[in-house]
Amino acid sequence: MTFSWLIANVLWLSLALLMASSLTSRRSLSGAGWFLFGMHWLKQPSHYLMIGDYFNVGLSILAALFSLYMSWIILAKGCSSPSCDWASLAVAIGGVLYFPFAQLTPLGDWLISQTAHLTAMILEGFSVPILVNGANTMSLNGHTVQIILACTAIESMALFAGVIIAVKAPTQRKLMAFMVSVPTIYMLNLFRNVFVVLAYGNQWFGPDSFYLAHNVVAKAGSTVALFLIAYGVFALLPEMLDVIDELARVIRRPGGEET
Repeated sequence: MTFSWLIANVLWLSLALLMASSLTSRRSLSGAGWFLFGMHWLKQPSHYLMIGDYFNVGLSILAALFSLYMSWIILAKGCSSPSCDWASLAVAIGGVLYFPFAQLTPLGDWLISQTAHLTAMILEGFSVPILVNGANTMSLNGHTVQIILACTAIESMALFAGVIIAVKAPTQRKLMAFMVSVPTIYMLNLFRNVFVVLAYGNQWFGPDSFYLAHNVVAKAGSTVALFLIAYGVFALLPEMLDVIDELARVIRRPGGEET
């Protein structure tokens, strides 16, 4: 195993270690997994700097710092809290559900094309004269919208799936929380795409229609929707609130969670 191979595969190794920790109850594996996960995020800022995406530069740095801090809590401070185990499993599950679509082009392209196809179907169902151009682009009145991975809501779905599956609660309530969140997020996201296409194609907001529809109205609506979905999940799984509160205490006072 060469160092270059380790760097290239640090993400998959981190997820494998986090998952192995949950299966074997060996917290040292999760500590190593969090460390490698932090290394993965430290690789990202250079890419975002090249494309001028400073928001994701900051987000990647924060994700890296949090991951390395979790590694330190587990390996150096000997965290024995079940909340650390929950966070490790949630990240492993969420990562396994998200990163194959983000890192493996055929999977990502398949999800994008399916989302674009369903978006076009909804528009056609409302008798909108949409023109589909290829697998992931569509035009309305000469204005073209391209569906990319971020338009599939895979990030939010993987996040909710990870935290729900990882929490210790009765299976029936976990299944209900899953149905309230993941399918709902995907369906709402399809109508979000429909709204953006209609607003841009019909120039509802003038020359800045795409920006206002996509970056302002749709993002504000998505934020409200995710808040309401999270509320529903917490109502069904109050255990999740307990474990999040416990994890927050551990983060504030590493090594002193039992005092």
